[in-house]
Amino acid sequence: METQHAVRRPPRRTAALSRTATHRSDQKRFGNGELLLMSLIPFGFVILFQYVPMLGLVIVFQDFDIFQGFRESEWVGFPNFAEVFGDRRFWAVLRNTLVINIYKTIFFFPIPIVLAIVITEIKNRFVQRASQTILYLPHFVSWIVVAGLAFTILGSNGTLNQLRSALGLERVLYLTQPELFRGIIVLTAIWKESGWGSIIFIASIISIDPQLFEAATIDGASRLRRIISITIPSIAPTIVLLLLIRLGYILIWGTEQVLALYNPTVYETGDVIGTYVFRTGLGAQRYSYSATIGFFNSLVGMMMIVTANAITRRFMDRSIW
Repeated sequence: METQHAVRRPPRRTAALSRTATHRSDQKRFGNGELLLMSLIPFGFVILFQYVPMLGLVIVFQDFDIFQGFRESEWVGFPNFAEVFGDRRFWAVLRNTLVINIYKTIFFFPIPIVLAIVITEIKNRFVQRASQTILYLPHFVSWIVVAGLAFTILGSNGTLNQLRSALGLERVLYLTQPELFRGIIVLTAIWKESGWGSIIFIASIISIDPQLFEAATIDGASRLRRIISITIPSIAPTIVLLLLIRLGYILIWGTEQVLALYNPTVYETGDVIGTYVFRTGLGAQRYSYSATIGFFNSLVGMMMIVTANAITRRFMDRSIW
C-alpha cells in the first residue's frame, strides 16, 4: 500500500509569533514616527495660541499705535507700568478679581468633590447615570444663555420679583445691586460647572482599589468612615493638583461669566481684570496699557503656582514637579 503523507501546517502559535516579530520589526524600523506625527496637532495648537501671541508683549514697552505696528511704534520703556500701578482703578479691579475668585475657591471648589463622592456611592446604576447626565448638562450651556436665564429669574420683571409682588413685597433689582453681584457670580458658577468639575474626581474614586473598601467593610467601618479614611485620602493628590492649577488662573478665571452678567452699575464690586482689560484695550484703544495689565496678570499667576507648589511639597509631600 502506498502511504500518504499529510502536509504539515505550521501551528497557529508559530504564525502568531511570526506576525508579532514582523510587527516589532516594522516598529523598530519606523520608531515612534506615527506617535510623533499625531502629536504635531496638539503641539502646533499650543505653540500657535499660547507661545506665538507672547511676541506681542513688546507693546508693553511701546506707545503702541495700531496703524504703525510693532516696528514703527515708539519705544518708551517702563512708563506703562508706572501708569498701571499708579491707577487707583487698577487696584480696585485687582481687589475685585481676588475677592470673587477666593469666594469661588472657598464655596465652589469643594462642591465637585462632594458630588463625585455622592455619585459613586449610589448603588443603582440607572439613578447614578441619570444623575451624572443631569449634572453635566449645564456645562454645555454658554454663559450668554446662563446670563439670559439669570435676567429672566432675577430681572426687574423676572420670576423672583413677580413672586415677591404676589406676596406683597417690594421688587429688588438683584443684578444692579453691587453688594449682591458677587454672590450671583458664585451661585451661577456653581450651577453651571459643579457637575462637569466632578468628572475627574469620579474617575479618581473609581480607580481606588476595591479591596480597600471590602476590607474596611469587613472590619465594620461605616460608609462615612470609608469615605473619610479611604476615599478622601486616595483622591488627595488629585485635589491638590487641581487646586494648584486653579490658583494659577485665579486672576483670569471667570472673565466670560462676569462679562455676560455685569453692567455699569456693578463695576464697583464686579469689574475684574479680564473685563477691565477688554474695555480699556478694545473699547478705549489703550493697547499698551491693557497689555501691561495682562503681563502683570501672567506673572502673578506664575508666582502663585510656584509658591503653592512649594508649600504643598513642603507640608503635604505632593506637588506638580
